[in-house]
Amino acid sequence: MNRALRTAATGMYAQQLNVDLIAHNLANVNTTGFKKSRPEFQDLMYQTLKVSGASPNPNIQQSTEIQVGNGTLPVATLRSFSQGDIQPTNNPMDVAIQGEGFLQVRRVDGTIAYTRDGALKISSDGMLVTSQGYLLEPGISLPAETTTISISRDGVIEATAVGDSTPVRVGQLELAKFVNPAGLRAIGNNLFIETVASGKPLVGTAGEEGFGEIHQGFLELSNVDVVEEMVSMIVAQRAYEINSKTIKTVEDMLSMANNLKRG
Repeated sequence: MNRALRTAATGMYAQQLNVDLIAHNLANVNTTGFKKSRPEFQDLMYQTLKVSGASPNPNIQQSTEIQVGNGTLPVATLRSFSQGDIQPTNNPMDVAIQGEGFLQVRRVDGTIAYTRDGALKISSDGMLVTSQGYLLEPGISLPAETTTISISRDGVIEATAVGDSTPVRVGQLELAKFVNPAGLRAIGNNLFIETVASGKPLVGTAGEEGFGEIHQGFLELSNVDVVEEMVSMIVAQRAYEINSKTIKTVEDMLSMANNLKRG
């Protein structure tokens, strides 16, 4: 009985974590470049009550054994880096990556982080930055009084200043990709950092050697599927409900057992 209570409790905790992740996915359905995540579970160790081959009769060999599991355990959250929908914005400062790769940004402490959010801005000193103010890596400075900016599919940035008719190349957007992007660690602000699991970044030019292309005037939307998340939420709710009912059933059985001696 106690085993059943503990097992059901692990099931309730697992579904609670599942709903937490679903809620996070749904909350970011409109977050630019957001990548959804899902939990992974594994069954806990088993208690063997009877091993195969054991039998009171030495002439009979049992081919099966009796095992009872002890519930489930969350072991990982797997992030999906599938492509989100590309939405036109007609804003020349917006870029979307079609395919593999991340934009590189320099954090305040000097370390490099990675993002799929291409909503770029121009800082007060003419540098290209993210919406949170992080500098792109490598740094790209625009001339004073820039009137137009052009970003090619391979990430070449050209700017035209007041009084000039010929655009001037001012920099190159470089992309980074990973052998195992699912191993990246999300740190908020649409940023990821590398880990041992993700491996070292491979830096290259957009459109070459497996890197995605840059599309100016577009943004990549979240890859969250609302219908899929709602179905997952219903399943998680039902599983949580069934596990809680298991606990109630065990309590009723224990109560019956306790009342036997009273009768």
